[in-house]
Amino acid sequence: MTDLTLIFLNYNTPDWISLALKTLQKYYLAKTKFKVEVIVVDNSSTDHSVKMLKEEFSWVKVLEASQNGGFAVGNNLALKQVRSRYAMLINSDIEFSEKSALDALIYYMDANPNVAVTTPKVLLASGKLDPASHRGEPTPWASLSYFSGLAKAFPKSKLFAQYHQTYQSLDQVHPIDACSGAAMMVRTAAMEKVGYLDERFFMYAEDLDWCKRFRDHGYQVIYIPEATVVHHKYKSGRGHTDSSISQRTSAHFYQTMLQYFDKHYQSQYPFFVRWGIQLFVWYKTR
Repeated sequence: MTDLTLIFLNYNTPDWISLALKTLQKYYLAKTKFKVEVIVVDNSSTDHSVKMLKEEFSWVKVLEASQNGGFAVGNNLALKQVRSRYAMLINSDIEFSEKSALDALIYYMDANPNVAVTTPKVLLASGKLDPASHRGEPTPWASLSYFSGLAKAFPKSKLFAQYHQTYQSLDQVHPIDACSGAAMMVRTAAMEKVGYLDERFFMYAEDLDWCKRFRDHGYQVIYIPEATVVHHKYKSGRGHTDSSISQRTSAHFYQTMLQYFDKHYQSQYPFFVRWGIQLFVWYKTR
């Protein structure tokens, strides 16, 4: 039985997915003690991505989506084929190194059956932590504290810094509310109970939603700094070199805030809270 299935989602980023796969092979696949398979879902790229993948990475299984249905739809194509004990979502703009000991995540999950999701320490190219990989639940209060600047002013406060949980030590293993789909390992047995990614989210928030659903089922999400990867952030999204892709994904980023609120919090808060969020989203996307 395969221990781990690594799933990459690619959309018009041939150079980045090439770097991801080359460094994965060098620094992880050549060293791991587990049986690992690799799947790349191409989300209907309009460039030479598929041709390159098939010619240069014959050891990779390539799934071609008929259309770009977004992050959740693309990853679900692969997740529905997974028969391994664990599956890991990885962005095409992730780079591996000698510190990318993903086996540490497997060992931890093997020893802790109540853990459904783990994430390595995800660093930006600057060497700083990618804050999206170390998240608290984005309640209205946590979001207000973050976007108002209170979280930045009081990063060690549990009251104000809930959005990225910056009050926790980044050098120690600990539970978090959510991690980023850029580097997210899940227990497939738990996934079968919780379900796949919610395809109503085109891009962004589907990882937050998935983590919340795992936690609602009694599972934990764990941050494990023993393994690190580098996220060349926005190369496949808001900072894409194609300005039209960048603009569309930036709009999705803010619009999904309202989607997430409607799914998980609308019934708990008075109507004017939603109006405030809607006004904020309108301001950010106009």
